[in-house]
Amino acid sequence: MKPVSAIAGLVAFYSIAVAQVTFQNSSQTILRVDNGSYAPNGPVEEVHYYYNQWPIGLAAASDGRIFVCYTRGTDAYTLGVTVNTTAEVAYPSQALNLPVSELNTTFNGIQFGSANASAFISVQALYITTATASRPETLWVLDTGRPTIMDAQGAPTMPYAQPGGPKLVAINIANNSIYETYTFPSSVHYPDSYMNDLRFDLRNESEVPFSTGKGVAYVNDSSNEGRNGFIVIDLGTGDSWRRLTQDPSVLRTPNNVPSYQGFPFYLKQIGQPIQWQPEGLDGIQLSLDGKTMYYSPLTSDYMYSVPTYNLLLRPQDPLAEIAAHNNVSNLGQHGGQANGFEGDSNGLVYMSMPEQNSINIYNPSTLQAELYVRDPRIIWADSMSVGSDGYIYYNINQLPYQAQWNNGTDLRTFPGAVLRSKLPGNGTKATALYVV
Repeated sequence: MKPVSAIAGLVAFYSIAVAQVTFQNSSQTILRVDNGSYAPNGPVEEVHYYYNQWPIGLAAASDGRIFVCYTRGTDAYTLGVTVNTTAEVAYPSQALNLPVSELNTTFNGIQFGSANASAFISVQALYITTATASRPETLWVLDTGRPTIMDAQGAPTMPYAQPGGPKLVAINIANNSIYETYTFPSSVHYPDSYMNDLRFDLRNESEVPFSTGKGVAYVNDSSNEGRNGFIVIDLGTGDSWRRLTQDPSVLRTPNNVPSYQGFPFYLKQIGQPIQWQPEGLDGIQLSLDGKTMYYSPLTSDYMYSVPTYNLLLRPQDPLAEIAAHNNVSNLGQHGGQANGFEGDSNGLVYMSMPEQNSINIYNPSTLQAELYVRDPRIIWADSMSVGSDGYIYYNINQLPYQAQWNNGTDLRTFPGAVLRSKLPGNGTKATALYVV
C-alpha cells in the first residue's frame, strides 16, 4: 500500500496533467491577460495525430511524407512513416525494425543493447538532406542502439551500447532502400554514450576542411550518465572522432529546476531519490555557410557556438581538442531552456522552448533571441523539421508527463501531434550545404 503522501503527490500531479492550460479567458476580466498564444506568421496547424506510440523525432520530405521515430521500450517499431492523419506504419519495413525480443542481451548479469548493425534498435533522431547530382534525397536515421527496458520493479534501465548497435543509416526515400551504414568504434561511441541529434555538410573537400569529398555528419552525445560532446563522421571513409567532450558548454546545469506549464519539475524515477534532469548537450544547428555550429545543453539558458573548423580537425593533430575548447563562444541566453534546434534558408536558428510552450529564434544578424510561435498545444516540441513547403513541422509528445519521469505513472494523454507553422520572411529548407 502506498503512503498517503505518495498517493496525494500522484493525485496532485495528475490534476496538473489534466489542467495543463494555465491562462484565463480574457473575457472574464478587465485586466491584461496572457492568452498563451503568439503566431504572427499565421495559425499553428494540426497536421498529424499519434494514437499508438509517443514520438521523438520527425523529418518532412519533399514529397509530403513525414517520417517519425520512437525510442524503444516495448513499441512494435522504432522508425515509421505517416500514412494518413491518424496512423503510421513501420519504415522501410517491419523486418528492418528489430523485434522487441532481440533489442538487448545480458553478459555476466550486465544488460547490453543489440549489436545488430542491419536493423533498427532504438531510433532517436531523423534528418533529410535534399537530392544532389551524386546523392538521392536521403533520410538519415540515428540509432542509439540503447533501448529502454524495465527491471523487475518496473524501473527504467538503459543497456550499455555494443559496437554495431549505435549507427547512422542513410535511406534513399525514392526507393525506400538503405544505401549506407556507419558504425562507431568504442573509443568514439562509449558504452554509455547516447546520440541525440545530427546535422550534415555534404560539400566537397575544398569547402569542408579535412574531409575526403563526401561530406561530414555532426552528431551530439547527450548521455545522462556519460560524457557529453560532439561526434564527427567523415562520410567518405567512415572515420569518426570526438570533440569538446566534457567542455563546460556541453554539460548540464547542476541542480536545475525548470517549470513546465507553470509547475516546477523534478525527476522522479522508481527506486531512485528525487533528482534533477541530467541531460547535457541537446540542440545543434549549422550556420548557412557551414562554418559555425550553434548548440545548447537541455538544462542551460545559454546558447554557444564553435567554429566547425575546430570540430573537423582530425585526432592526428595534437592540439585539436585544446583548440576546440579555446574557441567556444558564449552567445548569451536564449530566453529559457532550449530543447531541439532547426534552421532555415534565412539563417535563423529555431529553438524549442519547453518551459514556455513555444519556439524561439536565435537571429545571427541581431545576436538576439526572438519569440517565433507560442501556443498552449506546444507541450514539449521534441523535434523540428523545415519542409520544402515553407513550413516548420514539430512533434508534440508531452515528455515531462511520461512514466519514466514520474515514478512509473504515465500522465500523458493521447493523441500526440505533429504541428506546423509558416516560416517568416519566405523562409524554406536550407540546402546550400547539400550541393556537391
